Amino acid sequence: MKSFIRRRRVIAALGATVTMVGFVSMSALPASAMADDLTENGGATRNDGDMTQLLRDSIVDGPAKNVILLIGDGMGDSEITIARNYAEGAAGEFAGIDALPLTGQYTTYALTDTGAPNYAPESASTASAWSTGTKTVNGRLSVDVANAPQATLLEIARANGMKTGNVSTSEIQDATPGAQVAHISARGCYGPNETSQRCASEALENGGLGSISEQMLNVRPDVTLGGGSASFEQTAKAGPWEGKTLFEQAEARGFQLVGDAASLDAVTVADADQPLLGLFTEGNFPVRWQGPAATDLTSGGSLPAAVACTENPDRLASDLSLGSLTEKAISLLDGEDGFFLQVEGASIDKQDHAANACGQIGETVDLDEAVQVALAFAQERKDTLVVVTADHAHTSQIVGSPIPGLNTHLLTADGQEMIVAYGTSAQGGSQQHTGAQVRIAGYGPGAANVVGLTDQTDLFFTAANGLALERNLASLSANATISAPAEVQPGATFSVTAAGLNADWQTDATLASEPVDLGARDVLNGTVTYEVTAPMEAGAHSVTLTGAQTGTVLTAQFAVTDAASANPTPEPLPTETGAAAAGGSSNTNNPLARTGGALPIGFFVAGLLAVTLGAHLASRRRRRTV
Repeated sequence: MKSFIRRRRVIAALGATVTMVGFVSMSALPASAMADDLTENGGATRNDGDMTQLLRDSIVDGPAKNVILLIGDGMGDSEITIARNYAEGAAGEFAGIDALPLTGQYTTYALTDTGAPNYAPESASTASAWSTGTKTVNGRLSVDVANAPQATLLEIARANGMKTGNVSTSEIQDATPGAQVAHISARGCYGPNETSQRCASEALENGGLGSISEQMLNVRPDVTLGGGSASFEQTAKAGPWEGKTLFEQAEARGFQLVGDAASLDAVTVADADQPLLGLFTEGNFPVRWQGPAATDLTSGGSLPAAVACTENPDRLASDLSLGSLTEKAISLLDGEDGFFLQVEGASIDKQDHAANACGQIGETVDLDEAVQVALAFAQERKDTLVVVTADHAHTSQIVGSPIPGLNTHLLTADGQEMIVAYGTSAQGGSQQHTGAQVRIAGYGPGAANVVGLTDQTDLFFTAANGLALERNLASLSANATISAPAEVQPGATFSVTAAGLNADWQTDATLASEPVDLGARDVLNGTVTYEVTAPMEAGAHSVTLTGAQTGTVLTAQFAVTDAASANPTPEPLPTETGAAAAGGSSNTNNPLARTGGALPIGFFVAGLLAVTLGAHLASRRRRRTV
C-alpha cells in the first residue's frame, strides 16, 4: 500500500513509526512542522502526482478474514483538524488516521420514538446504528424504536465462530463498547443497582436481560479491555449468581481478570473457555494531555497568551495506552477463525464536552497510535479490513478571533497561534454534539464500501458482508444435537450434552417428568453439558435444554432401570427444529427473542420397570443437579 500524502510515505514508513512490539512515544509538545515552503506553487499539495492507479490498487475484493473497527468518539472533521494542526502542523498528517486510502462521509442522525429523524444524535443511538444496522432513539443500546433487541456485529461474529474483542478508554459499559454487548433502553444502566432504579423492567429480578455489565458477561467476548471496574463490585440481585459481585461471577464463569499492565502482559491465551476481562480504572481512563481551562469571554476580556499542552501525570502507564491495548487484543485474537475487534478512543468526546482542548487533542493522538497498530497488522496480513470513523460530530471549532464564549489559545507545531472555540454551552455546562456528517475511512478487503456518502447503518453491512457472516442467528443453532445415555440406574449421575448451539450463549434445562429446574449454563464453543442425577422412579424421563438467545429446544429421553449399565455410554439423539431454530422469527436480526423452540424428539422407553423398586422409591423427589 502506498501513501496518499505527498511528502511522507505513511504506510510504507509504519515499520519505523510503530511495530507490533511497541510505540515511539509522542511528547505533548508539538513537533516541528515540515520545512517545505508553503508559499511556493504547489508547496501545500498533498497528492504525489496522479492518484488513479493508487486508488485502483486500494480497492480489494472481500471477503475479509478480520475486521478492526476504530472509533473516535466525538471525532468530527473539526476535531481531527484541531489535533492535526496542533500535533503535526497545517501541512502535516497523522500516520494512522490520515493514511487510510479510501474515505467517505456518513450521516449519523438518530430517530424519535415515532421513527422520525432526530438530527442531533448521541453516542448510544449512533453506536447502535453501526453495531446492528438499525437506527434507534437517543439513549438506547442495540434495540429498535420498539425496544426489540437487535443482534450486534460482535454477537453475530461470535455466533459464526469468530473471536471477538472490545477495547475502550472509557468505562466498558459506556455507550460505544456497551452497544456491542447489551440490549437496553437506557445507556446508564451499567450495573445491577442502576438497572433496578432506572431500567427496572429490564433488571434480572424482573425477568429482564439484566444490566450492561451482566449482559457483557453473558455474551462473553474473548477480549474485553477498558475501565469501569466499579460496576463489577455491585452484587447480582437475581439469577444463578444472586448475592455475588459481578467480579466473583466473572471469576466463577472462567474469565481471566486483570487490573494492571503486568497482569495483562502475562496473559497469553484468551478464548471462549478463558475470556480476558481487563479493567484498569474504576471509571474512565485519565486523559493523555492537559492544558489551560477555556477562557470565558462572554462578558468581554482578553485572551491569554498561546500555550502548549503538557503531559498528564495521572495518565496510565504507556503499556496501557490505547495503542498498546489494541496491540495486545490483536495478538490474542489473531488465529485461523478470524476476529472482529472494536476499539474506541472515548475521551475526545468527553473532553470536547468539557471544553478541554488539550484533553481532546491528546486523545485524538492516542487514537492515531491505535490506528497505526491496526494498519501495520493489516498491511502485513492483507486479509484484514480496517475502518476508522466517529460516532458523531462535536462542538469545537478553529476560529480567527475570540468569540463571546469559551476560547483556548494554543501554540501549534507550526509555531503559530490557534484559537479553539466552544460555543454550544456556557462555562461549566456540557458542550453539545452536532449533527454534521462525519468522516469514515477504510483499508483492506471491502474498504471501497465506505467511499462517498453513506449512513452509519451502512457500516454494519460493510463489516458483516465483508466477513461473509450469516446474520440469521437462529439458523446457526438449528442443527444442534443432544446426547444422553439410553438407560441409567436410579440415583446415578450422568451427563447430558448439547452441541451446535452456536448462536446461544446460555441454556436453561429442566428434568421431567415432574419438572426439576437444572439451572442455567454457559455455552462454550456451541457446547454445554449438564451433570444430572437420575430420578429414583423407574420409567421414561427426559431432560430439555432451551437456548436462551434463539429459543432452540432440545430434548433427550432416557429410562431409569435397574438393568442400566453402570457406565452408560452417551448416544447422540437426533432433534427436530422449530420456528426459532429454523429462523421462523420475523426478526432474524434478534438473538434474544424467544420465538418458539424445536419440537421434542419422539419418546422412547428402554427396558422394563424394575420390579424390586419399593413403593417408597416412587414417592421420593427427584434430585436437582449441581
